[in-house]
Amino acid sequence: MQRTGKGKTPRRHGPRKASNTEKDPVGVYCRIRPLGAEDEECCVDMISSSTIQLHAPDGLKANRNGEYKETQYTFKKIFGINTTQIELFDVIAKPLIDDLIDCKNGLLFTYGVTGSGKTFTMTGAPGDGGLLPRSLDMLFNSIGAFQAKRFVFKPDEKNGMEIQNQVDALLERQKRDSQPSVPKTPASRQRADPEFADMISAEEACKSENVDEDCCYSVFVSYVEIYNNYIYDLLEDASIDPIRSKWLGGGTPVRNNEFIAPQSKILREDQNHNMYVAGCTEVEVKSTEEAFEVFWKGQKKRRTANTQLNRESSRSHSVFTVKLAQAPLDADGDHILQDRNQVNVSQLCLVDLAGSERTSRTRAEGSRLREAGNINQSLMTLRTCMEVLRENQMCGTNKMVPYRDSKVTHLFKNYFDGEGKVRMILCVNPKADDYEETMLVMRFAEMTQEVEVARPADGPIYVLPAGRRQRHQASRDEMSHDPDLLTRLIESLPALPSSEVVDPFDDQTLPRLVEVLEKRQHIRQMISEQFKTKANTLMSVLQQFDNQHSAKETFLHNQQSKLNEKDKLVASQRTELERLEKKSKMLEYKIDILQKTTDMYEQDKRSLQNELETREQRLQRELGERRRLEQRMHGVVTDTRHKWEKECERRVNAKQMEMQNKLWVKDEKLKQLKAIVTESNSSSGGSSSECPEKPARPSRERDKNIPQKRSASPSPTPTALPVHPMHRRSHSAGGEKWVDHKPASNLDLDTVMQPIIPNAIKVSTPSGKALSKCQKYVLRHQELASDGEIETKLIKGNVFKTRGGGQAVQFTDIETLTQESSTAPSRKRRSGSGEGRVQRENTENVPPVSSTSSSHGYQKRRKP
Repeated sequence: MQRTGKGKTPRRHGPRKASNTEKDPVGVYCRIRPLGAEDEECCVDMISSSTIQLHAPDGLKANRNGEYKETQYTFKKIFGINTTQIELFDVIAKPLIDDLIDCKNGLLFTYGVTGSGKTFTMTGAPGDGGLLPRSLDMLFNSIGAFQAKRFVFKPDEKNGMEIQNQVDALLERQKRDSQPSVPKTPASRQRADPEFADMISAEEACKSENVDEDCCYSVFVSYVEIYNNYIYDLLEDASIDPIRSKWLGGGTPVRNNEFIAPQSKILREDQNHNMYVAGCTEVEVKSTEEAFEVFWKGQKKRRTANTQLNRESSRSHSVFTVKLAQAPLDADGDHILQDRNQVNVSQLCLVDLAGSERTSRTRAEGSRLREAGNINQSLMTLRTCMEVLRENQMCGTNKMVPYRDSKVTHLFKNYFDGEGKVRMILCVNPKADDYEETMLVMRFAEMTQEVEVARPADGPIYVLPAGRRQRHQASRDEMSHDPDLLTRLIESLPALPSSEVVDPFDDQTLPRLVEVLEKRQHIRQMISEQFKTKANTLMSVLQQFDNQHSAKETFLHNQQSKLNEKDKLVASQRTELERLEKKSKMLEYKIDILQKTTDMYEQDKRSLQNELETREQRLQRELGERRRLEQRMHGVVTDTRHKWEKECERRVNAKQMEMQNKLWVKDEKLKQLKAIVTESNSSSGGSSSECPEKPARPSRERDKNIPQKRSASPSPTPTALPVHPMHRRSHSAGGEKWVDHKPASNLDLDTVMQPIIPNAIKVSTPSGKALSKCQKYVLRHQELASDGEIETKLIKGNVFKTRGGGQAVQFTDIETLTQESSTAPSRKRRSGSGEGRVQRENTENVPPVSSTSSSHGYQKRRKP
């Protein structure tokens, strides 16, 4: 038995790092799903084949200023609502299958909000297969005729691949068939599941043109899901447990009475620093139907649930991995070359990410809420890793990328740090309800385009000559088409004579037979020598051809190396140009933003300057008005001060005059009393002895010191006749209208002579209404005289209007009415009756007074 060789993946020894600095950006494509109903509001518009516009729906403001903001996003290609699955496959997945056959790794994942069509894009529906079934169909259509027998390639447990000869493969198959507990490889002759049997029509089938016919291929598939940040194998067979509950921890019922063990798988790193799922089931498949069956087996176990936004919402991230193992044929083109260094393994990961969702919209509770939290957390970690990678590549920093924060990012770490093509399909639901979530995923997808991944190296170049399989096949076909070639070769030899010996003394038959055999031997030797000569000649010619071919191959390889170097130089220059164009576009975008911001600030500055100028003008006006008001108030205060100073001076003068008048009146009365007493003493004569003489009132020092200013008053005369001063007509007898103010406290004296004022308004309390109707004012004031009699004074004045709209009284003169009793012995009185003489004096004193403000002379004002 031949010793088995063991091949490792990837195909080269050592860590799978980029051998050059050539990098390609992550290809991001956008697919818009149709609306669920025609009357639904749409928030997405397709501007061009690479630009999409997102506008806010009605009733939702997109920014703080209350304006409707429309944003545009640019992707590598945008597929509208009428895009078919085959069109999507030709652009996105078909190049990845070509790279897979050419020993290059690839990663394809769908991303978007829940209900945006990610699972449909990846899986499809009966009659309209998605990217996954079409990829498998193209792969098997390309390598179907060049596949190795089962178990020739055997996966080990350390992400490697072993190679066995035909005998070992047969023994391995028999061993697997004899163990019922070991998962069986699906039989290709089984009847296909009707759910996926008609996913791809014969007209849509395609194949790759760059298949190396001198290699043998084997396909291995695995299917895992990442649920609540734990990895579960969907292809692992679990025993039926009739006792335990037939519901998983996530709430998805177990189908077909099967219970999936809750043990999760772990991630490990192989010797080449590639991440893989340890203990994951890898199934070898030989046809599209077998691969479909394996996929559908795991798909039935995948966790889904019914939410408010999606009837069959994926509650986990699914990863379907296709591994392609290939090894060259030997020099004869008959068997696989048993050299582990010649085994190459490439893989393509098809990832269906669960959709991001807001619990406020799904109203998730319990396990649904925990699932949504883990889904959003893993997607957030993916976004963070992309942002850190972008920053490290664009800014030259060396920040640590948090791959280990999530199983999704940790599993695909080698794609972003190593080499391989990465493609992302952004699925968008254009309905207005998903506007905010759609805007977030579009921002992330547009940012992901700026992350660059190392370009995968070209496929291996084998030393063995090409066309080995065809030559071996042609030789076998020639032998099968001409089976009489050996018979003709035998017939060309001399015929054998009869070798029957009848007579024991026959000495001719045997010599004749020996002679013929010797001739045959000689002919055989000649043919053999000719064959050897021709073979040597042919071998020399073939050797020459091989040398020439090797020289040409070396020349072509050198030329190809030079061409590759030039291509690398051109690609690097193109990459640098694209980077500079991106940088230029980004700078232009930033300049536009800064220009818009500057214009906005300039406009705000102008508006603020205008407002400042307006406020300054208003402030200047207010200051001017304030100055004018201060000046006016200063004038008013000055006028009021002068006025009150004059008023105070006038009042003081009036009070002094009033007191002097009172003192003068008292002196006059005393003088008149003295004259009367003197007259009565002289007339009584002898009776003076009986009545003792009253002592004269001593003169007061105050009277002596007072200057004599009473020239207008009559001096007392010591005559017996009473004094009859001259009277003038009262000013109240005019035709003006008067206000006759008679206080309620005045007493009625019942005298014969009473002051009568025509056109007078009699009031007990003066009012502004009465003052406004009259021109004159008189106040009847009663007081007790020095002799004990009641004295009535008529205080008269003029009424005039004040500046404030009220009325004021300016007193002009005073009329005094006195009444004397007839019982007084020292006085002579005139009387109109025989009972006594009554003398009435009507003395009018006109002191030079100005406006007064008391009951004896204060102003009466009325408020407006």
